[in-house]
Amino acid sequence: MLDQRLTRLLNADARLLLDGRLLGLEREALRVAPDGHISQIPHPVPLGSALTHPHITTDYSEALLEFITPPLSSAEEALRFLDDLHRFVYPHIGDELLWTASMPCILAGEASIPIAEYGHSNLGLMKHVYRRGLAWRYGRIMQVIAGIHFNFSLPDEFWAAFQAQESDHHTLQDFRSESYFGLIRNLQRFGWLILYLFGASPAVCKSFLDGKATTLLEFDDHTCYGPYATSLRMSNVGYTNRTEKKSGVNVCYNSLPEYIASLTQATVTPWPPYTQIGIKVNGEYRQLNTNVLQIENEYYTSMRPKQPPQGNEKPTLALLRRGVRYVELRSVDINPLEPLGINASQLKFLEIFLLFCLLAESPPLDAEERRIIDDNQMAVALTGRNPALVLHRRRNPSLPLRGWAQEILEQMQPISEWLDLGAERGPYTAALAEQRETLADPNRTPSARMLAEMQASGENFFCCARRLSEQHRRYFESRPLTEEQIRFFAKTAEQSWREQKNIEMTDQLSFEEFLAHYFAQK
Repeated sequence: MLDQRLTRLLNADARLLLDGRLLGLEREALRVAPDGHISQIPHPVPLGSALTHPHITTDYSEALLEFITPPLSSAEEALRFLDDLHRFVYPHIGDELLWTASMPCILAGEASIPIAEYGHSNLGLMKHVYRRGLAWRYGRIMQVIAGIHFNFSLPDEFWAAFQAQESDHHTLQDFRSESYFGLIRNLQRFGWLILYLFGASPAVCKSFLDGKATTLLEFDDHTCYGPYATSLRMSNVGYTNRTEKKSGVNVCYNSLPEYIASLTQATVTPWPPYTQIGIKVNGEYRQLNTNVLQIENEYYTSMRPKQPPQGNEKPTLALLRRGVRYVELRSVDINPLEPLGINASQLKFLEIFLLFCLLAESPPLDAEERRIIDDNQMAVALTGRNPALVLHRRRNPSLPLRGWAQEILEQMQPISEWLDLGAERGPYTAALAEQRETLADPNRTPSARMLAEMQASGENFFCCARRLSEQHRRYFESRPLTEEQIRFFAKTAEQSWREQKNIEMTDQLSFEEFLAHYFAQK
């Protein structure tokens, strides 16, 4: 099917079909105090309102910055914008560092992690209470893991041509949505490859483990690691939705209606342990509700279908009304060896990979295949560089990781050539070749390079990550923004504060009424 689809697309005006594709980046970064602990200083005012700023906000913690690029037409443009954001932020955070790793700095227990604040509006309070709920449900420590999200969409011209070639008679919106869901299912099947090639979190500070038992090895008195680990962030050491599996609610990706129905079910199904926590205790909200998921975004997955909400619209309603507009890949670790956490070659590889996932056959997922997918991801996250690792496949023989990865990369070759049409020096083919070399030599993977860096320098995880963070700070500070760029970001920050104030001034409802209206949306 992949070959047939590629042949039909290449016989059309293939390059033009992809010209309108868009990509964007979201990069999380902890602000870290000079002593190596998570910052206790509130979100700096010159950076703008975390509630309304389009490009600089906070994730779980007041200290966990999130940089967001707009949708752009190339990897280079996205990285330039992300670079500008870092260069704007650094002069406003004093002697703090932006932590350059997915796994966090030194943590002094749950109480050391400040929950993000978003002002006095109902919307801002809802965002804060939701994060309080996460703390009660999972603990705060898990919430300060950082990552990179890669947003990707294809233009209507592509979808119209693809639909005609598939002889599909649904609306274009429905065809696009169901095609994106096929992409998501394949991303789940083959997403272990991203963990292997881009995983960069093989070690963790013991303060993150907070005294919990672990099968990880000791690097020294302060660091644990997996000798073959690729991404502890994406393993059971990192961020997972344990309750979703325990409760028997399974989010289904076989179609948009099934996805919406199953995700909605999780947001309306009470879960006894959360009922025991309570909602409002002694006049203070602990969580938004007692359901398996407070809101849809609580469900953590490697890829989300996305449609920007209008106003305070629920994400599932936005999808129901307007279909899938783009997909968000969430399984990419921050590479501590890169100032921005990722580079252009990686982004180009991700474009090839997502097109492969879109065009390859993608049958529905059943319970057995979902279990296989989870097992493969966990195995690669914890032991991906073990040469003896074998992965499992539904209705196909099991294969060593390297053999299966070679199959996938070979199938991606014509897609890289398609993307290179009209380009000089074949950047996409070169990006694919680079990952082939990484597959052939596991020592080239970011996870292996990070452990090698620690061993060569004699530094544990914290010391190594802090040194790299300081190195990256010097890199950004050596290239100050132009006056025009500074004015642009300063003006955007000022506008965001005006927007937050306007939201606060126009609130008409009590917080209880606001929540009731939000959850009553249909």
